[in-house]
Amino acid sequence: MSDDGQYGLSLIAFVGSVFSPYYAWARRSGKADPDNFCALNVALYNGKNKRWCMTERGRRHSSRDASRFVIGPSELSWNGSSLNIRVKEVGSPIPHKIVGNIRIEPLHLFNFSTPIDPQHKHRWGPLAPAARIEVNLEEPAQQWKGTAYLDSNEGDEPIENAFQDWDWSRSLMRNGSTAVLYDMRYKNQERAMLALLFDSQGNVEHFEAPARQVLPLTGWRVSRGIRSSTPVEISEQLEDTPFYQRAILKSELLGETVSSFHESLSIPRLVSPLVRAMLPWRMPRRF
Repeated sequence: MSDDGQYGLSLIAFVGSVFSPYYAWARRSGKADPDNFCALNVALYNGKNKRWCMTERGRRHSSRDASRFVIGPSELSWNGSSLNIRVKEVGSPIPHKIVGNIRIEPLHLFNFSTPIDPQHKHRWGPLAPAARIEVNLEEPAQQWKGTAYLDSNEGDEPIENAFQDWDWSRSLMRNGSTAVLYDMRYKNQERAMLALLFDSQGNVEHFEAPARQVLPLTGWRVSRGIRSSTPVEISEQLEDTPFYQRAILKSELLGETVSSFHESLSIPRLVSPLVRAMLPWRMPRRF
């Protein structure tokens, strides 16, 4: 998010894209090499002026090593102190462009990862819970600086094998710490909760999460909630899709009023044949 609150950005680099219908269809035939299903998802938010791109690339259009990940015309590279991203993407079905450079500089790097399912087949960890971001885009033209967050998810099986749905949020606290809430429901309907505080010295602490506040259904009727000590205000709805929502929420956590970047995922919606048949309209593939 920009320091002035006017701009927002979400960027996800995928190897074996969890949202990919092509990857799901390939798994059925047993020919699902994750490096053959790479994508860079970029979403820009500026009031009503939003742009969203996600083109999947086959193996011949992508490559990666310890410091560089090339996905078609876009590239992510790590120089030892910052993550530098050159974006050159086109949206679908509306062919709007996102072109330019993004730099993310971690305030502190964390070597932290934790299982998020009972079988330890899915793991999550923030690489930089607090960071600075610098955005210089040529298309659409915008330049801004702000706060950022960088994390990683990985799994040894399809997401639908373990999960029913989840809510995730991150909140920047007054002292520079980042609070992360991961509220998960498994396929067997049991629930689990991660409530972690990452401070500016590299420490990780568990904390007692407040009660779950159920939020109104989205326009696509995706259920969602967040842990908060007070009623929650939806400051801005960023994404509203058949299986996924993203919003900025105002709530109370650890005695502070916080602005939280919040996401909800409904796995049964994601894996439904209808949704997977719709996704190629937004997520084209280049073989």
